[in-house]
Amino acid sequence: MAIGGKCRQHNRLRVRLMSEQPRKQRKSFYGAPLHQRHKSMSVTLSPELREEHDRRALPVRKGDTVKVLRGDFKDHEGKVEKVDLKNYRLLVEGASVQKPDGNQVYHPVHPSNTMIMELSLDDEERNKIIERKG
Repeated sequence: MAIGGKCRQHNRLRVRLMSEQPRKQRKSFYGAPLHQRHKSMSVTLSPELREEHDRRALPVRKGDTVKVLRGDFKDHEGKVEKVDLKNYRLLVEGASVQKPDGNQVYHPVHPSNTMIMELSLDDEERNKIIERKG
């Protein structure tokens, strides 16, 4: 049987290409290569940016200004200091906690709990992506 093609036995198109089993969904999500993880780190755009770019979401990048929508740092706005693709988390400027020894440590935020308020458009490649898909 060909994947994505015709089933030889029944001569009909195969509809499903991915498994529905949660076990396999999790395996593909947490075992994904970095270029696929980057896509799954997409964050919703603010209503103004949505209107401007005709897009609902974009993959977040270092330098973007985001607003935290949920959690301990709700309504906090800050620049993205680091995008942690390994753990699917963002480190946002100002969203930090103080350790008992006095050090400030970033509190990781999941991208689904944030909204991009201002895009970092320094990279020409990103501008091309926005224009191409817009």
